Formats: sequence, structure tokens, C-alpha cells
Amino acid sequence: MRRKNLTNSYLSTLCMEFSMLLQAGITVSDGVRMMLEDETDKDGKMIVKTLLDTLEKGEPLSAALRDSAFFPSYMVNMVEIGERTGRLPETLSSLAAHYERQDHLATSIKNAALYPVILLIMMTAVVIILIVQVLPIFNDVFARLGTKMSPLAESFMRFGVWLRGVSMVVAIVFCVIFVVAFLAWVIPEIREGIGKAFKNRFGTRGILGRMASTHFLSAITLALASGLDTEDGIRMAASISGGSKAVNEKQEHCARLLRGGGTLSEAMHQSGIISARDGRMLAIGSRSGMTDSAMAEITRRSDESLQDEIDRIVGRIEPTLVILTSVVVGIILLSVMLPLMGIMTSIGG
Repeated sequence: MRRKNLTNSYLSTLCMEFSMLLQAGITVSDGVRMMLEDETDKDGKMIVKTLLDTLEKGEPLSAALRDSAFFPSYMVNMVEIGERTGRLPETLSSLAAHYERQDHLATSIKNAALYPVILLIMMTAVVIILIVQVLPIFNDVFARLGTKMSPLAESFMRFGVWLRGVSMVVAIVFCVIFVVAFLAWVIPEIREGIGKAFKNRFGTRGILGRMASTHFLSAITLALASGLDTEDGIRMAASISGGSKAVNEKQEHCARLLRGGGTLSEAMHQSGIISARDGRMLAIGSRSGMTDSAMAEITRRSDESLQDEIDRIVGRIEPTLVILTSVVVGIILLSVMLPLMGIMTSIGG
């Protein structure tokens, strides 16, 4: 089992289990031994066994996570920081919340995109069948009646004939897309390269920009809860939430403002990471010694706002697809049926 196969849901559950064990006064090695006894999944048992082997040598949890080579470097680094600051249970609990938010966001995006994609494929297939298969049949009917279809219907039919002629090219294109998607799924380097190119092109716009900001806020909240100072927290958060040039520049701008003596609220607001309202909340939290709580609340609001925006986008996409496809199908059918009805009326008269 490779590190990339560990889902956010698995990481969240594991971190929460570690946190509960430590808060109950159970040592990490004893807790992992208990987890190994209860683990039923083959891959999960192998991961826990690898951790236990290192822990039984007297190594800390961070070393066990690092030596296993299954876990993301950010998680390993945060656990190590929690060990150094004496806040390991709190760090693990914050990690669990962090990965739970990431899992919830990824699931929401997948679920939001699935139905519109399926709907688009089905409706595209309906339109293609109409212009490739159905219109030629109507054309034969009109020819037998000694007339022609309407110019619009003939245009659709000519497009269908052209589409049928390039069907092999279309099939090859779809095969290439499928192969690239499959390779990106099984080869992390290709997936990361495609993701980086996509982020550089679209990563700061609209919903993708909001996602990057929410990810950054979640990482900062976790870093501060683990005992890091503000500048180190910004740097750690930037290391896992960047990806596009524009996002990295925004985060670097925030770090420069902090190094220049600015407060966290000023730096994050002036660099465009949070709004003025959230900046005011963070400033109040900093003055009252509740920076962690303020950041957690800002992250929660950002996450909820992002979820609402995803729902709104999906709510607009679905009816738009239905309306557009219905209009196209209706135009195709009317361009054929109206002239045919006129012919039948003339014959009946």
C-alpha cells in the first residue's frame, strides 16, 4: 500500500484514535498494539504493524510515521512539532479535524460534479443519436414523398454525416483522454504534473481560488493549534496548500508582511487570504489571546461558504444543461415534424 492510497478519511480516523488513546493516558506503543489487535483490514494491519515495529524500538510516533513511508510529510512534521511542544494530543485532534475537512470537501466536489457530468454525457448521446440515426430516416421519408426536409433539419443532418465520417478520430481522441486519465490515476508524478499545470492556469479563479484559500486557512489553524509560532505556521501551511504560482505569491506576500512586523490579521487581509470582516475577528482574537479559536472559526466559515458556493454552482449547471438540451432536441424535432405535418395535412385535404 503506497502513501498516496491513504485517504483523508483514514488519516482523520487514525489521528483521532491516537488522540483519544493519549488523552486516556495510554502510551503510543500500547495504543498501537491495541489497534493492531482490533484491525481487520489487511492493508490497515500492515500499516499499524509497521508503526509498532518502530515504536517498540523506543522511537517517537513521528519517527514511526516517517519510517513507515505511508503518511504525508505534513502529518509527520505536525506530529513532530506536537511532540516538541508537549501538545501531541491536541495536535492529533487538530489533524483529525483537518483531514476530515479535506475529506468532506473532496467528497462534496466529487458528488457535485458526478451528476452534471453524467447528465451531460447522456444528453449529448441523445442529440448525437438524433442527428446521426433519426434524421437520415426522416430524410428518406421526405424523399419518398417527393419533397425535402427544412433547411435547418438538413443542416443538422449534414453535421451528423460529418460527425459519422470523423467518428474514428473522435474515438481515438476519447481513447487518448482515457489513457491519460488512467495513467494520471496510477502514476502520482503524472497526476501531480497535470494538477500543477491546471492550478497554474485556473488555480486562482472562482471556486478554485476559494478552495486554495480554504485549504490554506485549514492548514494555518492546524499549525497554530500545534504550538507553532505564527511565521512558522504560515510557512508550514504554504508548503501544503500552494501549487499555483499566483497562490504561492499570495502566501509569500503574507509571510513578508509578517516578517516586516505586521500582525497576522493585517498580513492575511492585505494579501487577500481573508476578508476584512474575518480580519477584524482575527485581530480581536489575537488581542484577547484567542488566536487559535478565531482562526478555527474563520476556517469553519470559509469551509461552509465554499460548500454553499459549490451547491449554488451545481444548482445552476443542472437546469442549464436540461434547458439547453431540451431546446436543441426540440428544434431538431420541430424542424422535421412541422414540415411533415404540413405534407400530411395536404394529403388529407
